[in-house]
Amino acid sequence: MDTEAELTERDHSSDPDEGTAEGSRSARSSWRGAAFAAGLGTVLLLLLSTFVVQPFLIPSRSMEPSLQVGDRVLVNKLAYRFGAEPQRGDVVVFDGTGSFVQGEPTDADFVKRVVGVGGDRVVCCDKQGRVHVNGVAVDEAYLFPGDAPSQVPFDIVVPLETLWVLGDHRSQSRDSRDHLGEPGGGMVPVDQVIGRADWIGWPLSRWTSLDRPGAFSGVRPLGGAHG
Repeated sequence: MDTEAELTERDHSSDPDEGTAEGSRSARSSWRGAAFAAGLGTVLLLLLSTFVVQPFLIPSRSMEPSLQVGDRVLVNKLAYRFGAEPQRGDVVVFDGTGSFVQGEPTDADFVKRVVGVGGDRVVCCDKQGRVHVNGVAVDEAYLFPGDAPSQVPFDIVVPLETLWVLGDHRSQSRDSRDHLGEPGGGMVPVDQVIGRADWIGWPLSRWTSLDRPGAFSGVRPLGGAHG
């Protein structure tokens, strides 16, 4: 018997060492594919959060009943790009550095509702306890039940490129009213707005859109122009 020929012609596919090596290569390839997919997903998520939609946790009662403690709102960061401006009634998230917070805070993001935009005169309150914007009484149906529009009277004209913002739970909210005597007078620069809160994303039981209310539909800019 030609033993050398028999060894040469043996079926190499049954070699256990070779099978183990191929399995190892296959496992490494699968691991690399999974790692690449995970890395790509992380990058896409970071890009989405940085430029398009960013979640924010609601830490206080200042926006009840619209927003509750523990809600996570999804903030549309493209809402005010390409020439668009915040509108009365929008719920916005903004960096309060220099307006609501002086110095160098570690966390200066706030969520409030826009009540006045640049050029508006905002007055509180009339005999019925209502806020007026440019002479028009605003029916703020979104306020926390039992809350007055404000216990603090004010009569201000909002400078251009700034916003006058208030919480929906007025008795629990530190907002533009509380900063009247400070630098900036409680006005939030438009360029400090991070975006518009368009949805409650979590918990799932509270998933809903945050639509702009019709309370300000009758308000016009001072001078009579439509806006």
